[in-house]
Amino acid sequence: MRIGELARRSGVSERSLRYYEMQELLRSERTPGGQRHYGEWAVDRVIRIQALYAAGLNSKKIAQLLPCMRDADGAPSEIATPRLVDELAAERDRINRMITDLIRSRDVLDEVIATASVGVDTSAVSGADAVGAAHG
Repeated sequence: MRIGELARRSGVSERSLRYYEMQELLRSERTPGGQRHYGEWAVDRVIRIQALYAAGLNSKKIAQLLPCMRDADGAPSEIATPRLVDELAAERDRINRMITDLIRSRDVLDEVIATASVGVDTSAVSGADAVGAAHG
């Protein structure tokens, strides 16, 4: 598929796809006319790249990690080094700390909302706020 179709199917801009290639996160074949061409596997690869960016990993870390993952086409993964496994575990721990901090912040906010809403008409509170308060 061409870059425009990959962008459409993955929800990522063509510019981002070119950047992923520059960072060696994604590869394409070139047609005789110089156009990029991607296999079906590229859609899953781009979605994984996006998920890893969303998790807070940088492109260098993602480039190290991607060869250890299988693509939808079942291409064999390389064996991860112990150092990479340790680094990825540290990233997971960082994400877990962020989640804990966010939950703590939400709980404090829920307490403030509960205290502030005493004697206040709560029908003005939006549904999203009510759902957030219910989760605290």
